[in-house]
Amino acid sequence: MKKYTNTGNKDTRSGFGAGLTELGKSNENVVALCADLTGSLKMDDFKKNHPERFFQIGIAEANMIGIAAGMTIGGKIPFTGTFANFSTGRVYDQIRQSIAYSDKNVKICASHAGVTLGEDGATHQILEDIGLMKMLPGMTVINTCDYNQTKAATLAIADFEGPVYLRFGRPKVANFTPEDGKFEIGKAVNLTEGTDVTIIATGHLVWEALKAAEELNEKGISAEVINIHTIKPLDEQAILASVKKTGCVVTAEEHNFLGGLGESVSRTLVENFPAPQEFVATKDTFGESGTPEQLMEKYGLNAEAIVKASEKVLKRK
Repeated sequence: MKKYTNTGNKDTRSGFGAGLTELGKSNENVVALCADLTGSLKMDDFKKNHPERFFQIGIAEANMIGIAAGMTIGGKIPFTGTFANFSTGRVYDQIRQSIAYSDKNVKICASHAGVTLGEDGATHQILEDIGLMKMLPGMTVINTCDYNQTKAATLAIADFEGPVYLRFGRPKVANFTPEDGKFEIGKAVNLTEGTDVTIIATGHLVWEALKAAEELNEKGISAEVINIHTIKPLDEQAILASVKKTGCVVTAEEHNFLGGLGESVSRTLVENFPAPQEFVATKDTFGESGTPEQLMEKYGLNAEAIVKASEKVLKRK
């Protein structure tokens, strides 16, 4: 079984900041807009080095989305930055009408997603944003797993024509993907080969899936782990190839099981190759205040939960 090394915990939002800084130097059409959270989104370097291309909109997220949509008409590539809750739920109408319906080349970059926002609690956490975004026609939805992948994704979406929702987080998590890894939108990454169960994970749950696979391996269970960083368009070919081999699947995400990655996988299987599936996700609930670790444990979003789900789904084969 292939093993991955954590090169040091880093927050994925810093990966976004590093990618944006690099884009500032390499692509003069990239502009950045922020809703009064420059430090939280790690946009400081871009602001410092390119003040003429940085726009502090203030706590006016709907206005930020409208301005970003307008900037695309002049050939600019706007990157908007605020918390995931404010990037989606607060401004859904503006995204739907001004960006998705109008097919504008805006990159909606959302930090502090999921319960790992932690102590700020349910009003700032969001567990339904992937569902909101993936249902919009033409919207590409990306949920990265670590610092390196977030930086690579930030660079990649600048070259992609069309609206993108890029989701990442606040806490420091394992950084294990290659520093120079190529990010291919819509292309899943097969992390470990296995024959008994497929584990399909996204975001912070990818590292937990790898830890779960090691524990399962010690129990004599061969798990295949797939990193789905792009939820839409979904790499259905990779999913089906794996599940046809293993015969069952566990999906893992820091999101509501309604409307998230798990449901996209279910649809793919129902249409092509029905197979038993278990969901590791929040179960139709809001979050609450607590440390990221406490909340991940309470809501069953960790390696232990993935192991249990894998053992359960194996009995249904």
